[in-house]
Amino acid sequence: MDKIKEWLNTTPYKNYKLSIASADASFRKYYRLTQESETYLLMDSSLEKESLAPFLDVTSRLEAARVKVPTIYEKNLEDGYLIIEDFGDTHLLNILDSKNFRELYTSAIDEIINMQKADASSLPLYDKKFLHFEMDLMSEWYLKQKLSIKLTQEQKEMMQKALDSISEIVLSQPQGVFVHRDYHSRNIMLTTNKQIGVIDYQDAMSGAITYDLVSLLKDCYIEFKREEIEELVLAFRDKLGLKTGNGEFLKWFDFMGLQRHIKVLGIFSRLHLRDGKDGYLKDIPLTLKYVVETASRYEETKNLSEFLKEHA
Repeated sequence: MDKIKEWLNTTPYKNYKLSIASADASFRKYYRLTQESETYLLMDSSLEKESLAPFLDVTSRLEAARVKVPTIYEKNLEDGYLIIEDFGDTHLLNILDSKNFRELYTSAIDEIINMQKADASSLPLYDKKFLHFEMDLMSEWYLKQKLSIKLTQEQKEMMQKALDSISEIVLSQPQGVFVHRDYHSRNIMLTTNKQIGVIDYQDAMSGAITYDLVSLLKDCYIEFKREEIEELVLAFRDKLGLKTGNGEFLKWFDFMGLQRHIKVLGIFSRLHLRDGKDGYLKDIPLTLKYVVETASRYEETKNLSEFLKEHA
């Protein structure tokens, strides 16, 4: 904190009051700077300074696509600090309910369409190797480390066959669009003038057209009825002007969801076991439910669903 205050003394914000705002799943921390009615956020990335360059790069890409991201006012790349626009404390998760989710999700879907207009060139590619690297986190951290399950050779082959099917369907849909990678209700803010504000996008990649849609509509922190979600999925397709049939587009969406939620089972387990962040354990049941229910719908993944139902 002393180092932060020392730097603040060299900026126009030296007389602002400093208070803790939040921390996230990484090693970043956020402080709120306040003076009368003015507020800003100080982003402390001193424990992972390497994340700042991607953050600045992706911010400029999204600004160019007219996505509402925080304006950056001060930079200290040497120590890992930024002063950025404060979107307030209202995350979408704070206000989503069965009455307003269609309206709020429709606004958030429109922002996905804006994000997909952003320049995705030179961003890391969501290729087959990376899709599998992420999905393998489930076997390592959820099954092996958290549940102490040692897979038999037959189970390993079943798992590999299912994961191959998932990546094949994911890669069969349109690729090469900007992917936020964590576009869910905790990373979408409702600003004071009721705009959708997007945060936590520094890990963006170039990938499949349904990735951010899945992150939003099959959120690991809140769930809505499948039928209503399907309507929003198909409305997204129609807004993009894609001529893909309902069944095929929903399968793209579902298999993208399988890839993401299989990964997240591993990540939530790793946050608990390696990083001591136990708050994500309560979100594993919904994530597992998504995987089991979705995998049960398709021949390629039914065996995976049965295995997880029996063992997890």
